Amino acid sequence: MQYRTIGRTGVQASTLALGAMNFGAIGDTDQDEATAIVDAALDAGINLIDTADWYSQGQSEEMLGKAIAGRRDDIVLATKANMPMSDERNHQGSSRRWLVTALDDSLRRLGVDHVDLYQIHRWDPATSDEETLSALTDLQRAGKIRYFGSSTFPAYRIVQAQWAARENRTSRYVTEQPGYSILQRGIEAHVLPVTQEYGMGVLAWSPLASGWLSGAIRADREISTSRSGKMPQWYDLDIPTNRAKLDAVEKLAAVADSAGLTMIQLALGFVTSHPGVTSAIIGPRTIDHLRSQLAAADTVLTADVLDAVDAIVAPGVDLAPHEKHDAPPALLDPALRRR
Repeated sequence: MQYRTIGRTGVQASTLALGAMNFGAIGDTDQDEATAIVDAALDAGINLIDTADWYSQGQSEEMLGKAIAGRRDDIVLATKANMPMSDERNHQGSSRRWLVTALDDSLRRLGVDHVDLYQIHRWDPATSDEETLSALTDLQRAGKIRYFGSSTFPAYRIVQAQWAARENRTSRYVTEQPGYSILQRGIEAHVLPVTQEYGMGVLAWSPLASGWLSGAIRADREISTSRSGKMPQWYDLDIPTNRAKLDAVEKLAAVADSAGLTMIQLALGFVTSHPGVTSAIIGPRTIDHLRSQLAAADTVLTADVLDAVDAIVAPGVDLAPHEKHDAPPALLDPALRRR
């Protein structure tokens, strides 16, 4: 396992991080399997584990808390808040009112007195940066969080938040957690240059592109992954963007074969090869999934392999831009772009 410093914090994190999103109802991973996954990940040298209150409505945090009991000090523990946790309108967002409550709930579910990294799951247009940053700074000073970061923020909001922290003399976001894979490279054009400019750590989620780069999806096979059953529109080959992804996968498989790599090694090695990326977050549902992904822990792609990848999916290009979660609100709501 390789390790890199998270931004300028001095904290060392494994280049593969364990994501716990599949623990619980989302991925149907039960407690015994979740504990086995955590045990194997820690034994392999992974020291960064990421979850969120929203994952299975707190179930992921509860299961992770049981799995890490007695080993808290060996783990860089990260969770997130902001997504809806009930039908109550104020049980979501990035207000001080909600973040104070949400963090206490997360600490209780995890069975810990602090988290190392507390992340805002999505940018909240209804809440000012000053409100959110001041609340997070107070929680940091209270010892409940060590650092805080953002997740899936548009580049201009990352810049704005850095400015707001300086203007209001608060602590700042030290990490960003964006979606990034060979098939979704848009952050290379805007987010990564910004995070590198501000010395932020980057924890990339979905490096296997929701299973497209796992090796399980090929042109000669029926698509029958767990995710495809829950989100069929992302895998329907009658949709042009999905056909484009499959075409790219076939070409990438040839590159991997020529280099003596699995598709997983190619995909994870690509993400961790970027100098702006700290860790790639893997989210195995089973212990077998984890083992196949750990095989990429020390993968270093050569220049000719990276050049071949660039020829298939150009730098800075998203093959399925509509699947991104960082679009400015005005792109999604016509009323916001019309007088």
